[in-house]
Formats: sequence, structure tokens, C-alpha cells
Amino acid sequence: MRCTTVQVPLDYRAPAGRRIDIAVSRLSTAKPGLRRGVLVHNGGGPGVPSLHLPELWSNYYPREVLDRYDLVGFDPRGLGRSTPVTCGRTADRVPHERVIPFPGPDGAIEANVRFARELARDCLANGGDVLRHVTTANTARDMDRVRIALGERRISYRSASYGSYLGAVYSELFPERTDRIVLDASSDPNGTWHERWAEWDRGFDVRFGDFASWAAERAAVLGLGDDPAAVRANYLELAERLDRSPVTHPLAGPVDGAFFRSIWQSNAYHTLQFPEFAAWFGFLRHGGPAPRWGPPPVTPGVPEDNEVAVLLAVTCGDTRAPRDIAGYRREVAASRARFPILGGAGANIQPCAFWPDPVEKPVRVTDRGPSDILLLQTLRDPATPYAGALGMRRALGDRARMITVDGGNHGGYDPEAPSCALRGADRFLATGIRPSRDLFCRPDPPTASSPTTHEPAFRVSERRRRVPGRAGG
Repeated sequence: MRCTTVQVPLDYRAPAGRRIDIAVSRLSTAKPGLRRGVLVHNGGGPGVPSLHLPELWSNYYPREVLDRYDLVGFDPRGLGRSTPVTCGRTADRVPHERVIPFPGPDGAIEANVRFARELARDCLANGGDVLRHVTTANTARDMDRVRIALGERRISYRSASYGSYLGAVYSELFPERTDRIVLDASSDPNGTWHERWAEWDRGFDVRFGDFASWAAERAAVLGLGDDPAAVRANYLELAERLDRSPVTHPLAGPVDGAFFRSIWQSNAYHTLQFPEFAAWFGFLRHGGPAPRWGPPPVTPGVPEDNEVAVLLAVTCGDTRAPRDIAGYRREVAASRARFPILGGAGANIQPCAFWPDPVEKPVRVTDRGPSDILLLQTLRDPATPYAGALGMRRALGDRARMITVDGGNHGGYDPEAPSCALRGADRFLATGIRPSRDLFCRPDPPTASSPTTHEPAFRVSERRRRVPGRAGG
């Protein structure tokens, strides 16, 4: 894999002004005679470094895809090796259960309001003139500068979660520059970021049903409940008990109800993560061996809070957030009543409530452009719920086809839980043949060699959490 740096305008409205660096990687095909072009990747987030993705995905693509593309990754603007931004905080001052704003035990959001206001203040004070220009539209424009630097007339693209939104925006801004586009685990591209976050409360609640069934099948070993209803009831009872009396983990420290809910949120993305959440659930409920824990990874030369800074720069810089604190309080109360698993964290206030208005209007994704997009989605995806994916499908119209899988993992392109979505995407990338209509299928039956307990090595979605090795949605 080879890396380089592409310089792009900080502000595309002033292209002759300051320039910033975008770090780019490429893993060339071993079959140049079969080469079609480049296949670009994004890790999601916003705020997940993506420079390493060509090497990672080279382990999972079938030969017919690897033969046809140079695999390309890049750290989006503001992130990692690409002129990083910061809020001026150390990692311990941006804990996951505060960045994702879990309300207090009684649903109070006053502590979240204080944290959000102060974090917004620090980001705006320390982010410099780069922070306000770290947006999805500008990242899409950067992608086109990368295309030009690579000497390509068009690009193919496959990414999930936030990466699907980025791909949709690129396809809207540069439709004539797209070749074969696979967007996995989508949200409504024309909604606000507050609306996308609010979907989490329903999404992670629905997804908990998959975990509850899985745990009930192993009741004799795990002791978390004899049936799914009991597992759910025990989860909610434990969260309330931890709020009254936290349990101390030898490395992580006191674990209260918000921390416990954040552990579920971090481990809901793939069934292969269920054993780790079950270990935390059992430890906090019964005692016994403490689950693993460690600090988030640190990259030399990159600020400790860089991923959080980019997360906020994009989500606050793309769309305007509501400013009414009383409105957040009402929304949290309603969401907690309907979807108690996350306790209203999705609907809760974010630093964006204290952010200046975006520097430009968001890109509206439409059905105008070539019909070269394939959408993948699972029915019970917690981080990008199915309703949001239907919004993406409606926005793109006949530009897209959609393959839906009856599952709950975050993303349908899943080499460790294969299905028609995985095969359909590979076929489209390799041959250009896309389904003539939308499809639905169930995951393939497990085989004797199917993984059962290890963490999925291929996961590339969203930013890292305080739980080691986990990714968010």
C-alpha cells in the first residue's frame, strides 16, 4: 500500500485561499490488465480514520473485485493524518457516555446541557479556522480532488453508515464522476443530524430483542434471563440499580446506569459482540471475572480528542440543530417512555445546540443522475435504522436498487454473516450487474466454520469508543 498527500482548499468558496492536507492510500490491483479503476472507501463516523481501509478490505473482497480495482482510502478532512482538528481536550474529558448524551437516572438533562455547552465552547475555541469547514459537502469535494490527483475519470465507492451519506452527497455533487456505488447502512440523507441521532432510541431498543433472544437461548450459562422478556426486564432493573449503587470495575472505575447503557450501545453493532456485552451484564449483575477494558488508541501526532472533534464538526456543521432546551427535555421524556433501553440518549441535546449556523446549506440528495447505486440494509440495524434507509431509497428513486437482509448487524456487507447483500454487492462491483428490482433475503445458515465468539475483524463503521476495539454508528 502506498500513501500520499493531496492538498485541497480549506474553503471551496475561496479556492485560491488556504489549503489543507488530505492523506490518501492506494493498494493497486495485482492484475492491471483487468483493472477497471479505483474503489474508494470511508470508515464512517463521522470521525473514523480510513487510511488503512485498502489493506483491511483486501482480506475480504473476492478475487474478481480485487482484480478490477485499486483500493483507495483517505483520512477525511480534519481527521487523523489529514490536517487534524481538536477541541483541546484529553481523551478522559470526552468519555463516550457524555459525548453520546445519556440522561440522568430520572431523565434529567441538565448535566448533558452543561457538558454540551462547554464542549461546544472548547471545540470552537481550539478548532481554529479548519473546524467550521469540516463538513460532508467539503469532504465530498475533497474526494473529487483525490480522483483528479489519481488521474481517474470516474470512481467507484463502497462504504457504510456515515460513509453512505458521504457517498450519496458525492453522487449528487458529481454524478458524472461516479461508476459503481454501494451504500450500506443508510440514513435519510435529507434529514437533520438531530433526526438521525433521535432514530437511535428506537433502533437500539429494537436491536435489544436480538440480544435478548440470544441470551435466553444461553440462559443456563449466562444467567441473564430464561426468556427474552426476562432478559429485557433484568437489563432495565440493572440499569436502575447501577444508578443507585454503581459497581466498580478494577480498570474502568464506577459503572453507573449511563455507563452500562453505553456498553450496550457500543456492543450492539454485530452479533459477534454479544458475548462481550453478556460478560459486562453478568459481571455487573452477579459479580465474577471483570471484562476487558483499556484506554482508547492513541496515534502519535494526532490529538486525543480528534475523532470527537471531527464528529462534532461534521454533525454540527452540516445541519442546524434545535436550540430549544425545553424541547430536548420533552423529546427525551417521550423517547424514554417508548424506548427505555437507551434511556433517551438519541433524542438528547448535543453540542450542536450551541454551535453557530452552518457555513452553507446541506446538499439535498435527489433522483437526478445515473442509475448506478446499490443500497444494502439490515432490518434491525441499531445505528442506521430501517426507516432511515427507506428515506435514502425514496430520495434516490430510480438511481438506486436496495437489498434488505433480515438481520440486525450494522451493515449488510458482512463477510462474517454472508447473505444475498454481500454477494449482490460483489457481483455489482465486479460486473456492473445490479438487481433489476429491490430484493429481500435472510442471512445464510451458519456453517461449522462460522465465527461465534470473536470480534469481527472487518468492522469499519463509526468512531472508536471507550470500550476497546468497538465502533459506533
